[in-house]
Amino acid sequence: MMEISFRKMRPDDAANVEKVEKACFSMPWSRQSFWEEAAKKEACYLLAVNTENGKEQIIGYAGMWLVFGEGQITNVALLPEYQGKGIASLLLEKIIDIAKMKHITAVTLEVRPSNDKAIRLYEKFGFKSVGRRPHYYLDNNEDAEIMWLTF
Repeated sequence: MMEISFRKMRPDDAANVEKVEKACFSMPWSRQSFWEEAAKKEACYLLAVNTENGKEQIIGYAGMWLVFGEGQITNVALLPEYQGKGIASLLLEKIIDIAKMKHITAVTLEVRPSNDKAIRLYEKFGFKSVGRRPHYYLDNNEDAEIMWLTF
């Protein structure tokens, strides 16, 4: 039986978080980027960790920058073999709870319009589309859907 726990990312998690990133995105962030993000006080990265068999395996993460009373979700990623099990919903719920605890009043993110699964997940939490950023994704020139959630 899968045992999932959640914890804050530390700089020494960067290599394992990079593995999740490479499995999920066509333009992945580097290990160095995650190491730097983990050290920033204005960044909050939450890990999903599979702890079955007493071993820790990082299977996903959600990241958010906390700036000027708002949260900017940078990424939500989960290894493909763990998708569709409700773990991404738990990650998003927990990162939103952290935003509320830090007195954040709104959270925003960008998502590919072609990523129907992610859009449905964000809409489930009350995110609303407010527009697009043209040609946002450099790998294929796709727009980004801008979504906001206010509390």
